[in-house]
Amino acid sequence: MKRTFLSLKFYNYRLWFFTAIVANTGTWMQRVAQDWLVLTELTDNDGFAVGITTGLQFLPLLLVTPYAGVLADRYDKRKIMYVTQSLMGLLAVGLGALVLTDHATVELVYVFALLLGTVSAFDTPPRQVFVSELVPPKYLTNAIGLNSASFNSARLLGPAVAGLLIAAVGTGWVFVINGISFGATLFGLMLMKSKDFYMSTPQPREKGQIRQAISFVRHRSDIVVIMVVTGIVSCLGLNFQLTSATMASEVFNKEAGEYGLLGSIMAIGSLTGALMAARRSESRVRLVVIAAFGFGVAAGVNAMMPTYWAYAISCILVGYSTLTLLTSANMAIQTSVDPAIRGRVMALYQVVLMGSTPIGAPIVGWISEHIDPRWGIGVGALAALVVSVGALFWARKHWDVKFEYNLRQTPHVTIIGPAEHAARREAAEAEKQQRRKKERTLDATTQELAALGSSAVAVPPRTASPEEP
Repeated sequence: MKRTFLSLKFYNYRLWFFTAIVANTGTWMQRVAQDWLVLTELTDNDGFAVGITTGLQFLPLLLVTPYAGVLADRYDKRKIMYVTQSLMGLLAVGLGALVLTDHATVELVYVFALLLGTVSAFDTPPRQVFVSELVPPKYLTNAIGLNSASFNSARLLGPAVAGLLIAAVGTGWVFVINGISFGATLFGLMLMKSKDFYMSTPQPREKGQIRQAISFVRHRSDIVVIMVVTGIVSCLGLNFQLTSATMASEVFNKEAGEYGLLGSIMAIGSLTGALMAARRSESRVRLVVIAAFGFGVAAGVNAMMPTYWAYAISCILVGYSTLTLLTSANMAIQTSVDPAIRGRVMALYQVVLMGSTPIGAPIVGWISEHIDPRWGIGVGALAALVVSVGALFWARKHWDVKFEYNLRQTPHVTIIGPAEHAARREAAEAEKQQRRKKERTLDATTQELAALGSSAVAVPPRTASPEEP
């Protein structure tokens, strides 16, 4: 357990970890309440309207996030978050006030979703990269894993609390409470000690900084593979608020409490996946691809569950595979990118990861409404399976990825990828150099012995003297 929570020994990170749980709990409460408001209060179980709401909330990520990444590399990330966290809190309170005064409409929810998405687009890159300034570089992998654990602890609490509050006081108060919860993050940022930051050097204002990041990513095939895999899975597979809402209300005929419980049960698997990620010393592309395939299998099983409780239990495996995928991708990119360009690269990653939602959410919503809610999940499962298998074949062709089987060792299957090929080449070269060194040593010894033999004094043969008989 000590290895899992290593980063908590740093004061600034400890503040960030616990205050983020409070703020993220409020955010998850709002997500559940917003979908439930649109689905059951403002429309008659219109899954497409929920998809539009979700899409509008993530649409700004496509347009704004790259510029937010430039700002994250150029300016103090903590100051940026003072502004973005305050604005998101105000928007949540504003939407709550509309609902409480019976002025909320689907169109107004669309507007607030778009505004919230715009502010969130500016908030995401600095928040993602900020963790690298709270711990020394060697603790970054652990800190990223714990960050996911914090987020999913909130995901465990948020939907359940939201379901109870919706039933008790209505969706309006859930939005207001979420707005207040952003104060926890602001309070934590104020209490942090500036002298304990591991600051990266701010980048000067220059032209073409976004193009520079795009060019960097284009020439990193490992990052491209990660972005393609996570982007496709996110587009069609990670629409849980929408799919869970339609499954709960239309397939199993459940109310808000049971809908909120689904998110909490899924978060059990998500939290487990995040804590397991915090124990890893590194993350590789192979883990991202394997996790995507695991998600496809888990989501396929999830879509076929016949009862509410069977569906709920299967959500645990879906949550685990999802967090393994996302955390591994985040770790692999952040730990392999220079701090000078990390904000922009992570912004591009967020564009692919979250910006695909405006495309996928309406599609999944339409499928859930006009075909079957189970197929809303199934299309994501199929997409994950196809892209993971496609990535495997691509890697075998371009990276010479191979599989070695040996029943005498554990694990029995060893994946030989670029890193292993490089290690084997280095080992072979080292062995070759060692062999050459031994040969040179042997040649030198032979030459030395030969030289000694040729320089010895010759002793003439002994002949008999005249006095001798």
